[in-house]
Amino acid sequence: MASSEEDGGGNGAVEEKENGKKKKKLGALATTWLIFYNVAMTAGWLVLGIAMVRFYIQKGTHRGLFRSVQKTLKFFQTFALLEVIHCAVVRTSVLVTGVQVSSRIFMVWFIAHSIKQIQNEESVILFLVVWTVTEITRYSFYTFNLLNHLPYFIKWARYNFFIVLYPAGVAGELLTIYAALPYVKKTGMFSLRLPNKYNVSFDYYYFLIIVMFSYVPLFPQLYFHMLRQRRRVLHGEVIVEKDD
Repeated sequence: MASSEEDGGGNGAVEEKENGKKKKKLGALATTWLIFYNVAMTAGWLVLGIAMVRFYIQKGTHRGLFRSVQKTLKFFQTFALLEVIHCAVVRTSVLVTGVQVSSRIFMVWFIAHSIKQIQNEESVILFLVVWTVTEITRYSFYTFNLLNHLPYFIKWARYNFFIVLYPAGVAGELLTIYAALPYVKKTGMFSLRLPNKYNVSFDYYYFLIIVMFSYVPLFPQLYFHMLRQRRRVLHGEVIVEKDD
């Protein structure tokens, strides 16, 4: 789910308590790299946000905005694949981080980039704005946390903005995929029809429908997880996670 605010692969805490135990402190080399990575990602998304604001001020419309910022968006969103590797350093879930990063890349490359007819949809701008605000907040949070100098506002923003941004981003993503369906069905893009030498059939149109339905079980789980994290971090509540 692309708009997820899940803690993890961005690599925040150098040292923190979890379930009464201290996590092992990161080494100097790992900490230095993660600081560099998070500073770079904060700057990248900030540049993207400024470019979006400048475009709208100059043009007075959202039409053409995606095309204007797509190179920056593609670079920094694809660069986030490193967060899967970071999981080995910060001891977070490879599966969760992998799903979140790959879903973002999927939205960028296989939806917005590949289906140019939908690039001017308002829903595209919606998830772009949400992603931008989310990532500036998230990566700056990780950066300051790694430096052991976390301003309360950044911490507050990290655990409050998602309450509105997460549902808004999910709505933008779903509406964008929905807008893409007619074009995918008409062109048959990324689909594999029988007969073929591989004797395998794949229909991208129905795949996108399945992706949309996958939001139904995933969104509540991740959203309520973040709400629990919010209570723990901001209000000091002890949250006991039940085993499945």
